[in-house]
Amino acid sequence: MKIDDPFMPDITLPTIRFRSRAMLGVLGCVAVFASAFCFYFSTVAIRWSREVVSIDSAYFVFFRFLLGFFVVCAVMILKREGPRPKRYHLLVGRTIGNCIAVFCFYQAVRYTSVAEANILNMTYPIFVAFLSWVLLRDQRDPVTLIMVVVAFSGVWLILRPERMGLGLSSLWGIFSAISAGGAIFYLNLSRQHHDANTVLFYMFGLGTVIMFAVFHRSITWPSAAEFYYLMICGVSGIAGQFLITLGFRYVTAVEGGVISSTRILLAALLGPWLASDPPLGVVGWLGALLIFGANVVLTARKGR
Repeated sequence: MKIDDPFMPDITLPTIRFRSRAMLGVLGCVAVFASAFCFYFSTVAIRWSREVVSIDSAYFVFFRFLLGFFVVCAVMILKREGPRPKRYHLLVGRTIGNCIAVFCFYQAVRYTSVAEANILNMTYPIFVAFLSWVLLRDQRDPVTLIMVVVAFSGVWLILRPERMGLGLSSLWGIFSAISAGGAIFYLNLSRQHHDANTVLFYMFGLGTVIMFAVFHRSITWPSAAEFYYLMICGVSGIAGQFLITLGFRYVTAVEGGVISSTRILLAALLGPWLASDPPLGVVGWLGALLIFGANVVLTARKGR
């Protein structure tokens, strides 16, 4: 079939579809990569705030959830759709896991470097694979166990180059990855019964309530400076969430997973420039590349 357009040469319709699909694929890749940068930048804002104000990590988590809840409510109002919960235990499990993961992640940023916190947090696919291997018999794969060993070797190289033991502060990053793995495992189960907006509505809404109930003493009316850093962190995190949701509409799971893992490389590259992090060094870079490579292999096999 031909298209008659004086400003366009004769071209078949399938070619146009291919080009538009390719453009959407590029858009998806850019959106997923931008989401990785936004997630990283939200932690940079936490590091910047330490030079000016004193804000508890729980306050950053609370503000991010509260802002996300308002955004999800606005989206639901515009779409004229409400939440449709079916399996409450899955929604609650996802929420609790995400609360713990984000809190531990922000604690890792507070007590370690931004680069180390992000790299350790991005080991969560390893824990998702490990949980799937233990709990789901049909997903047991010898390669998964090998990649888990490779990733943990990378973690050890990152934590051990400058010292002979594991610092307790580094455990925050590892705990964030473990709890994030549990949260993603619950998310996979929950998405079999709920739409995305329902999951986000309960995650942000119930998460806000949980964070305030547990850490209400750390949550007060913010000053202008505190509000400034809370907004940078919160907006960056929410932007990352929406960008990754947009991007995964136009890329495959393998492409999206690999691009998301570039947050490891972003943290290693930009840490000294944006967050005054110490350089990783050769051994640290080797560890980061091992974690990145394990994520790529696991994502590719999951996509297959």
